[in-house]
Amino acid sequence: MNRTNKVAWIVFGILAVGVGLYPLAYVFSDGDIGIRLSKSKELLANVSWNIGFYGHILFGGMALTIGWVQFSKRFRNANRGRHRLIGRIYVISALVSGICGAGIAFFAAGGIVAQLGFLCMAVCWLYFTANAYRAIKVSDIEKHKVYMIYSYALCFAAVTLRIWLPLLSLMLGSFIPAYRAAAWLAWVPNVIFAFFWVRRKGIVIG
Repeated sequence: MNRTNKVAWIVFGILAVGVGLYPLAYVFSDGDIGIRLSKSKELLANVSWNIGFYGHILFGGMALTIGWVQFSKRFRNANRGRHRLIGRIYVISALVSGICGAGIAFFAAGGIVAQLGFLCMAVCWLYFTANAYRAIKVSDIEKHKVYMIYSYALCFAAVTLRIWLPLLSLMLGSFIPAYRAAAWLAWVPNVIFAFFWVRRKGIVIG
């Protein structure tokens, strides 16, 4: 691994772990913080929404925090057992977070545009994660690799959302239009990047 790739890898890991652990702030905070400040009192009192919200951010944070190490060939080769264990935890976390995310997407600020963006992201994440699991269960390693690349690209939307949102807020001068755009830009470019990464690596699935 050359110096540029090492730096990129370190930044990748720091972003994944940093954003992945951020949901703990919601757990240990004395009051509402972050996105909860923009929600109505009625919604914050809704038990189903709270289950969905905390299920989404906590399990999603877990998936983001542990998933990035799986892309290290050196780690995989030296830690087969740990790779499988982390993979199981990632799949469970991603599926729980995706299901919860699909549920709370209907309550996203910004109306139908933002709601559809987050719902589509959740559905795609569930699709690729489930297929990655199915592939490895039948020992189709190539398919597993491809689906996991797409799955984590969608998981990493938690990071790219936090990059896009402040930039778009400055550019557009308002939170709601920025949030609508970020609901799509947080994950669509990630999937496009994953597509070209898979092509560059020459991984082909039938």
